[in-house]
Amino acid sequence: MSPELRNLVRLLGRRRGRYAAGAVFLAIGDGGQLAVAWLIGHAIDAVGAALSGGPRPDLDRYGLGVLGLAMMVVGARFAWRHLIFGSSRMIERDLRQRLHDHLQSMSARFYLRHKIGDLMAYATNDIQAIQAAAAGGMMSGLDAVIQGAGAAAMMVVFVDPRLAGATLVPLLFLPPTTYLLGRQLHKRYGAVQAAFGTLSDRAQENIAGVRVVKGFAREAQQAAHFGEANERYRSLYARMLRYDVAFDPAIDLMAGLAFAVGLGYGGTLVMRGDITLGAYVSFNTYLAMLVWPMLALGWVMNLFQRAMASLARLETLFATAPDVADAPGAVALGAARGHLSLRGLTFRYEDHLPPALDGVDLDVPAGRTVGILGRTGSGKSTLANLLPRVFDPPRGQVFLDGVDVRDLRLDDLRRAVAIVPQDTFLFSRTIAENIAFDAFAGRERTHDEIVAAARLADVDRDIQGFPAGYATMLGERGITLSGGQRQRVCLARALIRDAPVLVLDDCLSAVDTLTESRILAALGPYLAGRTTVIIAHRVSALQHADEIVVLDDGRVVERGTHASLLAADGEYAQLYRRQQLEAELEHAPAVGAGA
Repeated sequence: MSPELRNLVRLLGRRRGRYAAGAVFLAIGDGGQLAVAWLIGHAIDAVGAALSGGPRPDLDRYGLGVLGLAMMVVGARFAWRHLIFGSSRMIERDLRQRLHDHLQSMSARFYLRHKIGDLMAYATNDIQAIQAAAAGGMMSGLDAVIQGAGAAAMMVVFVDPRLAGATLVPLLFLPPTTYLLGRQLHKRYGAVQAAFGTLSDRAQENIAGVRVVKGFAREAQQAAHFGEANERYRSLYARMLRYDVAFDPAIDLMAGLAFAVGLGYGGTLVMRGDITLGAYVSFNTYLAMLVWPMLALGWVMNLFQRAMASLARLETLFATAPDVADAPGAVALGAARGHLSLRGLTFRYEDHLPPALDGVDLDVPAGRTVGILGRTGSGKSTLANLLPRVFDPPRGQVFLDGVDVRDLRLDDLRRAVAIVPQDTFLFSRTIAENIAFDAFAGRERTHDEIVAAARLADVDRDIQGFPAGYATMLGERGITLSGGQRQRVCLARALIRDAPVLVLDDCLSAVDTLTESRILAALGPYLAGRTTVIIAHRVSALQHADEIVVLDDGRVVERGTHASLLAADGEYAQLYRRQQLEAELEHAPAVGAGA
């Protein structure tokens, strides 16, 4: 048994009780159909005997028998559909939940290496292929075995073994044919799924970035790029389809040969008096019932080959362990004070890339505020993401309260560090639910707590201006809010946490300087007594920090207080003067105003 088939059997075996019960009801239903064919054959023989001068048959009894069997088949069919198809939906649910939970456990580095479209293909095509095998595949497979064996037995026992043997010969070629075609399908299905992932990714990017596409008039070019991915998917699917569409013609050919043999040889046996006309009619019904399992066999093989390929893709994904996880023997943090320490912090996103941070030393005693300044790409956001282990820092280089963050339990570390990322993200829920999005509260946040956090973030007045207030439902990624409003709602979401360490990663870049200054001034009492890391591109946001660190190409090039850095007349002072000039020009009256 191949590893792929073993995995699929193990997966289906988790619902073996329901599948076994479904098989029992399938057997009852198939037995009823076989009994109907047997009754009809007897009725025909009884009518024939009456026409030849025999007694008049009680056809009502045959009719009631057929009706009773039909009702039994209906009840059995309802039961097996409920059991088998219900089991497939349970398997689908479990896989989808496992996939979601696994993706949630992966670190940010995982998402740098995997595109969203590829991951969505796992949740759509792959899981759907497994569900199809667990539903229609299992039903048809079980039915093929039960009905096929029953029909063959009826042909041999109640009709004629010679006729049964002759008609079965063409059908013996079906298993090797379907096996060979199925192997080719299995080889090609993985490539088809990968191409579908690329296609989904192109579609997702173009839809999410539709404003950029339209703003740069790139509709035609993006349509062409999508068309290339679409054509590749079509081409690969067409190659796979050559083998897929060969299933039914091959089965039809062999089924036709079986019927031809049955018609010729069976008719001869009737004419010779070896079998009755009723037995011959029943035989053809049994043969039709035998051909259906053979027809289903190709379809089942197709479904299971696709399911095995999809499950192999999923198992490969599930085998990917999260690279940010609790270390063996991870220690509890206890009541965090908030003392941060970086000791020669050097970090690369990939081994072949230059360091995003290079030898950064920083000590922030509990309750102090440090400002981080630097040009785009200087490593500011990287530093912010290493503190709560969004990315894992090297061991022995980042410490909280004297303990290496790699040795702390992740839950404890992230409970102690609240971060407002540069990239604002809001869920398609109400504003109140977005602010109260906190796994560590252990209870539902009260409306007063939500409002208090919103006031601290200077967004309460904006929210109150909406018709539904805090119950306002946001669009995707909070698109119904302005950039500044989104940033302040994200800020409120971090403030409500009341964590001992607060990291603000350029989270007020979308508001004007005056609003930023007002927010930071209002945060003064809140920040007192907690460790704060403020990352900003405006000097005005950092001038009141206890220490300011200037980064360039991942290295610390300046550090000190606002006053000492101005006195040093280095990069910080130059940036400060330039921003002061920009602010003056921004607020200066236009030339000729009032003339």
